[in-house]
Amino acid sequence: MLSVRVIFDPTQISRPTAIALGNFDGVHVGHRHVIAPILPQSLGDRNPRLTSTVVSFSPHPQEFFSGKLRSLLAPFDEKVALLESLGVEQLVLLPFDAELAKLSAADFMQKILIDSMQVQLISVGFDFHFGRKRQGNVNDLKNIWGERLTVIPEQKMNVGITDQAPVRISSSNIRTALAQGEIDLANALLGRPYNLVGKVIRGKQLGRTIGFPTANLELPPQKCLPRDGVYAVQVQVNQGNASAPAFGVMNIGLRPTVDGTQRSVEVHLFNWQGDLYGQELSVNLVQFIRPEQKFDSLDFLKAQIQKDCQTALRYLVAEPTLIC
Repeated sequence: MLSVRVIFDPTQISRPTAIALGNFDGVHVGHRHVIAPILPQSLGDRNPRLTSTVVSFSPHPQEFFSGKLRSLLAPFDEKVALLESLGVEQLVLLPFDAELAKLSAADFMQKILIDSMQVQLISVGFDFHFGRKRQGNVNDLKNIWGERLTVIPEQKMNVGITDQAPVRISSSNIRTALAQGEIDLANALLGRPYNLVGKVIRGKQLGRTIGFPTANLELPPQKCLPRDGVYAVQVQVNQGNASAPAFGVMNIGLRPTVDGTQRSVEVHLFNWQGDLYGQELSVNLVQFIRPEQKFDSLDFLKAQIQKDCQTALRYLVAEPTLIC
């Protein structure tokens, strides 16, 4: 599979194109429905000249208008990897600045989509808007591209209790689920485990003093973190490594028992031997176990971590007999 080309300069775009338009934060199940019609396997022999292209914006329009950084389900490198895994050939990141923000819907279609990108086929979600003050919508696109436009309807999913109403598949609902520790729901809407990828850095090494050494993860600053607390996790040391993943528990929070003041992400791997400093860990969230809490002593904390390990094993392995 070819690597996805990331394009910031419109003059470097491979044309003509078949495009999926949107922000695609998280590349969740709904996003993949939007992207599917423009993938090479979908274009087939009918449109062999078209380059499969995802078109998004940098920064996110909300960041531009608010002046505040937005937490992301999939920061840049993660998004690129996810799009590459689908078979997207190029990712075009339009610079969202004052000039782009003031373009009318008509000008956006003519100058960006037609003149610059030579768009032949388009796929968008049913609620996609574009142009100054979000004036443009799918009807404007249909007036020009007609049957060459694919509009994906609202995507919902039945999750949890069978008599509950289906949940809309959206980045906002995934964020809400993560904030509430509802990992099963977040993972279902994503279509994969929510993932934290970071380099192991040196911490205060307090875990070693109570028999539970941890790997402190340095994550991309914009990565959206789930609810503070303890999680059962599945961990791959160095992405791409063919070895089997390890199991463990992860704590996100301020570590109140030791009077921590900065939020940290720490992973304890079961039965792990070896130095992890400087290595990259890919951590899949499997289950939220409990909120973070302050204990009266390190002995009470140690006893609770032992219980957390046993709880995690029940979610991670069929026969939880490992020693953590």
